[in-house]
Amino acid sequence: MQLRYSFRVYPNGPQRSALARAFGCARVVYNDALRAREAARAAGEAFPKTGDLSKLLIAEAKLTEERAWLGEVSAVVLQQSLRDLDTAYRNFFDGLKGKRPRMGAPRFKSRKDNRQAVRFTANARWKITTGGDLSLPKIGDVRVKWSRNLPSVPSTVTVIKDAAGRYFASFVVETAPEALPDVTSAVGIDLGLGHFAVLSDGTKIDAPRFLRRAEKKLKREQHRLSRKARGSKNRDKARIRVARAHARVADARREFHHQLSTKIIRENQAVAVEDLAVKGLARTRLAKSVHDAGWSAFVTMLEYKAAKFGRSFLRIGRFEPTSQVCSQCGVKDGPKPLHIRVWECGACGAVLDRDINAAINIAEAAGLAVSACRAQVRPVRVSAQCDEAGTHRDGQPTVVGIPGL
Repeated sequence: MQLRYSFRVYPNGPQRSALARAFGCARVVYNDALRAREAARAAGEAFPKTGDLSKLLIAEAKLTEERAWLGEVSAVVLQQSLRDLDTAYRNFFDGLKGKRPRMGAPRFKSRKDNRQAVRFTANARWKITTGGDLSLPKIGDVRVKWSRNLPSVPSTVTVIKDAAGRYFASFVVETAPEALPDVTSAVGIDLGLGHFAVLSDGTKIDAPRFLRRAEKKLKREQHRLSRKARGSKNRDKARIRVARAHARVADARREFHHQLSTKIIRENQAVAVEDLAVKGLARTRLAKSVHDAGWSAFVTMLEYKAAKFGRSFLRIGRFEPTSQVCSQCGVKDGPKPLHIRVWECGACGAVLDRDINAAINIAEAAGLAVSACRAQVRPVRVSAQCDEAGTHRDGQPTVVGIPGL
């Protein structure tokens, strides 16, 4: 399977200028190709092929006075820009045919976009030097902060500049599955807002609410940005401060997702989740909390890590009545308002925690054999053993943080 490994890079002044030139040239070629195809569509003609566009917009354009500066960057970067346009059109048409979720038509790129990127393939003859630098054609040896070793030789590298002005090198590598030792446990996961995740074994993981905790600082930085004159240097500095504040929130959320997903995959042989309608929830009054949770990114991590480590990953339909069915006797007790967190089954009398009960039902709907005994939040009282000392917490434990893996 193919995975991406991203590392922070620190280009110097001349290298940042060379990268800015590469970003600009790739953007111009992309926009020229998009303009040519849209003109052909308006005229009722067939789309020009990538090979013809490469010859016209790259090879021949370099010979003209208006586009001579295209020769200052690697030709591979320009060719990959044309392939990116092909991918954008393919995804757009596949969405219209129902082969994938719908997305908008390709749009023109701007130098003010939050993300700028160029891609180098093996044909560009980039390499990692013996000193650990990333050697890029017509850019130079860029310093890389390596946080781990690459599992194999990368096929491509993409250099990215984000809205906060940070540079990253993203390597595509081919990795073999790493089978972990088999375990007997299986778990269903109910994702929510009060608790980020509730597992079918009774574990509750609190929602970190990274965006909510940073709102005060984000509001202050955004207010400072709004007071700066448009087009001024101070406004550009304030914009970068806002972007960096948002980047810290996104980085913290991503780290939380990685640690939790790795822990769950390592400790369970099979994982089941519910297919949530995130786009629909993001149009409600809970939109900010839904985006702050980042359920889709977390589920994606669970899915690819399960494939990587030889675990089973299962999804159940979003219309399964997981919160309406008693996990003890299987009787459907009907829908309940969100403020009801604990309910009593009218058939068997079991007192159930809404979230734990839903997690157990998710696991059972996916065909996983899990114990439903811990869904009961009012257990039968038993006498303490003679050698038992001290006091113990009643109910289910709540996990506040994620231990180091």
